[in-house]
Amino acid sequence: MRDLFALRRKIPPGTRRILTLLSAWLLLALLGPMLAPHPPGEIISGEVFGPVSAHAWLGTDYLGRDLCSRLLWGIRYTVAICMMSTALSCCAGIFLGIATTVTPVWVERVLGRLMDGLLSIPSLLFALLVVATAGESAPALILTMAIIYMPGSYRTSRALALRIVRMDYITAARARGETRSFIILWEILPNMTDPLLSDIGLRFIYAVLLLSNLSFLGLGVQPPMVDLGSLVRENILGMAYGAPAVVVPTLVIALLTVGINLTLDRGRV
Repeated sequence: MRDLFALRRKIPPGTRRILTLLSAWLLLALLGPMLAPHPPGEIISGEVFGPVSAHAWLGTDYLGRDLCSRLLWGIRYTVAICMMSTALSCCAGIFLGIATTVTPVWVERVLGRLMDGLLSIPSLLFALLVVATAGESAPALILTMAIIYMPGSYRTSRALALRIVRMDYITAARARGETRSFIILWEILPNMTDPLLSDIGLRFIYAVLLLSNLSFLGLGVQPPMVDLGSLVRENILGMAYGAPAVVVPTLVIALLTVGINLTLDRGRV
């Protein structure tokens, strides 16, 4: 227990805030559907775009389904898909970015031109092309967003690693005969964790916005699954009535993205 408290004290306050907020959203994604008062597809009322009531805590949607239940399921799919795609893109990008600083120059040249090519393609256009070709399944969405955001993670991690690789302790590790894997995992990576965590948080925000855009266009999460972007799309007609069914999912997207962004900015201070 003392070791855990000692480890917690070593983590910078900004990093702790980011980890706490991401953990809270992950916990809500895992436990939220268990707290849903109704099944997400059940029609509980004949009144569409109904107001907030004791029977429907956040009103009803365009079919008379409980918005609160669908929102909790939508948070699960949004957070899960975006976290998995962010983890995949950042793991690959960070590893490749650090690896190119301790490998021959031609490796960086090949990877660098490949990443530049991917960065030159607009993210939404690339996602539309891939999803329209490969299908709209959750694995296709995760892989597509991972490919989109891997080049940015690669560039960030490489820029950080280039400064660290010139340090004396890296030279000493090479003089001791340490392997490249040891230098990457135990000498370079631990000394760039804090800025990398901020970059991971930004990638997660980008993934949330991209997934919401795709779902709003009808190319993201498909029925019977639901995410925050598809909740906005399917209830867009409720905007004329000021219905909670279109307002609440929009506010949740803003709370998720702006909240993490403000936490990241505060963590840099």
